[in-house]
Amino acid sequence: MWKFLKPRPGNLRLWQLGLLVLIFVFWHVMTKPGLVPTFMFDNDRQAAFFFGEPLKIFARIWAWFVTDADIYVHLWVTLAETLMAFGIGAVTGLAGGLWLALSPMASAILEPYIKALNSMPRIILAPIFAVWFGLGMGSKVALGVTLVFFIVFFNVYQGVKEVSPVVLANARMLGASQKQLLRHVYLPSATSWVFSSLHTSVGLAFVGAVVGEYLGSSQGVGYLILQAEGQFDINTVMAGILVLTTFALVLDGLVGRIEKGLMKWQPKAGETEKL
Repeated sequence: MWKFLKPRPGNLRLWQLGLLVLIFVFWHVMTKPGLVPTFMFDNDRQAAFFFGEPLKIFARIWAWFVTDADIYVHLWVTLAETLMAFGIGAVTGLAGGLWLALSPMASAILEPYIKALNSMPRIILAPIFAVWFGLGMGSKVALGVTLVFFIVFFNVYQGVKEVSPVVLANARMLGASQKQLLRHVYLPSATSWVFSSLHTSVGLAFVGAVVGEYLGSSQGVGYLILQAEGQFDINTVMAGILVLTTFALVLDGLVGRIEKGLMKWQPKAGETEKL
């Protein structure tokens, strides 16, 4: 039954775009003075004050990118911090997860310490990183790395641990060396786990950059949002959030493309159902 309710690939984007348009139309109607009777606020201007007005938000974004063209420096800073945090956190998480998963002795010794570090609310490290690395990009990258690292680390660790013992025994019986096992057995097994964690880590890398900019910076989209909050300019705040969300989706899409290229060997959902 549910097969008939699935949108066709050709019009899936139209459905998604239509839903997005409906959301913004609803937002516009609910915050436009006089269009809808207010029951949560004292007057019909307060809804716009708290939630912003879509047309003014888009006007702010247009001014940032076209009219004034003054967001590019700030956007570059935030994207650079995000990409560095994402890259360093992903690589170190992958290396650390593989190392501990393949080193039972080191894993047994370090496991309680890693769990303790992971349970720590790492946002509280932001002021410490600001002291250690200053108010430049270093402190923001460091915070983003701590957010990304553990997501990737635990996914890789779990992915390697769940390698089938039968597959390992057959590979060893065929004379596979430790390097060959790593390349042809462990890494393929962990790949799907890695990309699953990378999709989650994209947003966290942006969180690290923006939170760091909140605590102290003179550039970045987070700095623009902070300045707007100080002036109770909800439209600029919402504009900054939309810009960050858009670029997070773009980065997530790039990760998805890389995933498709590297995971060609994995059967698709439709192919699996046929089998």
